[in-house]
Amino acid sequence: MEPFVRMEGNGPALFLLRGWMEESPGLTAGITGREGGVSGPPWASLNCGLHVGDAADAVVRNRALAAEAAGWDPAAWTCAEQVHGCRVHRVVRADRGRGGKDQESAIPGADAIMTDEPGILLASYYADCVPLLFHDPVRGAVALAHAGWRGTTLEIAARTIEAMEREFGSRPADIRAAVGPAIGPCCYEVDGPVIESALPLAESLAPSGGAPLDAMIRLTEDGKARLNLKEMNRQIMIRSGIMPSRIAFSSFCTGCRRDLFFSHRREGGRTGRMASFIGMRER
Repeated sequence: MEPFVRMEGNGPALFLLRGWMEESPGLTAGITGREGGVSGPPWASLNCGLHVGDAADAVVRNRALAAEAAGWDPAAWTCAEQVHGCRVHRVVRADRGRGGKDQESAIPGADAIMTDEPGILLASYYADCVPLLFHDPVRGAVALAHAGWRGTTLEIAARTIEAMEREFGSRPADIRAAVGPAIGPCCYEVDGPVIESALPLAESLAPSGGAPLDAMIRLTEDGKARLNLKEMNRQIMIRSGIMPSRIAFSSFCTGCRRDLFFSHRREGGRTGRMASFIGMRER
């Protein structure tokens, strides 16, 4: 069953982790879709990325619409400058709102952000890359990680789990994780440099997690490969100690479902960005 469930109504398209939210009152977690915003073509319409050439006022309005639809004050929206790396930043109370209205105030050089502070809504941006969401209900901690092929091969999922252990005392067995809507192997063909980075990791993951190698990377006769970044990240999570039963795994391919989501690859690089989001409300 698809864990990201579209919120009913005519407002901005939000796909929520309903199961998590029902189990943990006060938690908000999910990802935006592409409908219900104010941006014009080619970013139409719920573009949440300030870095793609869209009008800044439209993007800020879209973020506010998404936050309000999720029941949050837009001032809580907090994000980082994503650089396709694996650095994890701990968000503290003083960071609340950074990057929400402009790129200049975003937390620099981090593709994963985490906090145990209630009242902060973490956000990060995607158009084919893999959204990774984490929640430790024991420690009251949450995290997001942005995993493109570079972040995946740098094992940003593992770096995020390690940071939650170190900073919050989280135990991997307590952490719930989610692999969100992202491009699937059906739409993601790669060549030399990506294969050279991804193949050794996939080979190392295959014996440890139980997924066969071709479930993560399938070489083709023309020297290219079909890459399954979602499954690779799931296997990294399992190897890091998260129980498979506690990993929510989206079936949505952003390349196939351009009616619902943005796809950088399938739309020629001129498109909007979804936002993943997670936060604990203040009591």
